[in-house]
Amino acid sequence: MSVLPDIEPASAPCPATPQLLTVIDARPRDLGGFSVGRVLPSAARKLIGPFIFFDHMGPAAFPPGRGIDVRPHPHIGLATVTYLFEGEIVHRDSLGSHQPIRPGDVNWMTAGRGIAHSERTGPELRQTGSRLDGLQLWVALPLRHEETDPQFHHHPSRDLPALEVAGTRVRLLAGSAFGETSPVRTFSPLFYADAAMPAGSELPVPDDHEERAAYVVNGSIECGNERAERGRMLVFTPGAPATLRAVSDARVALIGGAPIDGERHIFWNFVSSSQARIEQAKLDWRDGRFPKVPGDEREFIPLPD
Repeated sequence: MSVLPDIEPASAPCPATPQLLTVIDARPRDLGGFSVGRVLPSAARKLIGPFIFFDHMGPAAFPPGRGIDVRPHPHIGLATVTYLFEGEIVHRDSLGSHQPIRPGDVNWMTAGRGIAHSERTGPELRQTGSRLDGLQLWVALPLRHEETDPQFHHHPSRDLPALEVAGTRVRLLAGSAFGETSPVRTFSPLFYADAAMPAGSELPVPDDHEERAAYVVNGSIECGNERAERGRMLVFTPGAPATLRAVSDARVALIGGAPIDGERHIFWNFVSSSQARIEQAKLDWRDGRFPKVPGDEREFIPLPD
């Protein structure tokens, strides 16, 4: 999604539970008639491992004739990771990729030195009306890969590890956790998993990554004496064992990884260790030096003021 990340005060205090470092509540944002819940970056945490951006898209219902239209826009220095629970988005980018993403699939787009892309509701669903619910995350690239060549990879759900952990169905979307490794190529140690927890089940949070968090997509969970419902992220204390308990049937996204190698600046859709590099990207987009998106050349999102 093309957005100007905003950082507001955390909406929940730092809990006393030893397993938890802090909690972050999603802030609602209207992207032109389409609502998202913004979790990262926040005042409480800018990153969790290399994850520098976390948006919950929807859930939203579009009547016939409507849908999402995120016009072509640029990225540098990051990878976008799109995962849906419901609905469909058609991805196009300046490499010539044209890929619908559906529930359970992973779209991983590495921006590197620069890419442009668009995200829209396809014509068939636009005619019938549709629903949409999903997550979009950005992963900050390590220093040695910030200017790598742009790439796009689509991973259908059947190719992603599916396992059961203490009665919880887990799909490993990226990285390594629970003794499994996803085929999605990453550039630094991380994990990203989708966990469907039945009421009363308990799920240990993977402890092989220093920074870890759990976001409640729906339902209700507890960790120690902290309760979390839809739209809340629990950030865990490094090195402390943590266990989630489902108060009701719940769906939880687990993320984490090694701390990123140095400070990152973020402006609009650009992430970089260099403020000068971001300024150059701003000029490149303003002056039309990013490549066009084949099949979606007629529109674009202007550089924000």
